[in-house]
Amino acid sequence: MGARELADHQTVFTGVGAPMLATALAQRTHAPHLTMVVEGGIIGPHWKPGWLPISTNEMRAAYRAQALPAITDVFLLAQRGFLDVGFIGGAQIDPYGNLNTTVIGDYDRPRVRLPGSGGANDIISLCRQVIILTVHERRRFVAKVDFVTSPGHLGGGDARERSGLLFGAVSRVVTTLGVFDFEPESRRMRLAAVHPGVTVDDVRASTGFEFPVAEPLRTTAPPTEDELRLLRELDPARQFLG
Repeated sequence: MGARELADHQTVFTGVGAPMLATALAQRTHAPHLTMVVEGGIIGPHWKPGWLPISTNEMRAAYRAQALPAITDVFLLAQRGFLDVGFIGGAQIDPYGNLNTTVIGDYDRPRVRLPGSGGANDIISLCRQVIILTVHERRRFVAKVDFVTSPGHLGGGDARERSGLLFGAVSRVVTTLGVFDFEPESRRMRLAAVHPGVTVDDVRASTGFEFPVAEPLRTTAPPTEDELRLLRELDPARQFLG
């Protein structure tokens, strides 16, 4: 479902893992002119099926790339507003789309130490719009993240703009249960669609905060046979499909 949120001719700054897989699927289906940008300094790759990179900094990520600039130049492109979509995930997310990839628990004595920001903070702060792709679990969808690694809409309303974040914003959260957008005024997460067979109660049971539901609530179309075939070809070892 994440791939369907992307459009042809967009420039997509994609994060590692499921966002990479979804972006590669979009290239092979409805968006053949999509340009993928990878944090390690890679622009325009077309990845070989079965050889998806597990890091943004390995050479498999550069397969058939159009350019290999310095990593600082990639982020300079984002600062200049040239990147349409940021496509990332996170360990925790709150009702305003703030992401935590730093620690679970107290910062000084965490229960789990996570990888940190990497380029995620830059992606969510500088791309024109941001789509978050994640597994939908109650432990991930929390009322307040333990640490704001990557700022979404912060405290809601115009908090993001007042903090000096003038580019873009989180526009969609695509999960294994449905799709969220954000209320225009409050900037709070709103359930916009559920996947086939999923109910609103299922989503509430897997979410640690209350959320409004759009009217009408859409049901997403199931994956096609062609989409499933391409995903299995791209990730035959199921590193990202699970």
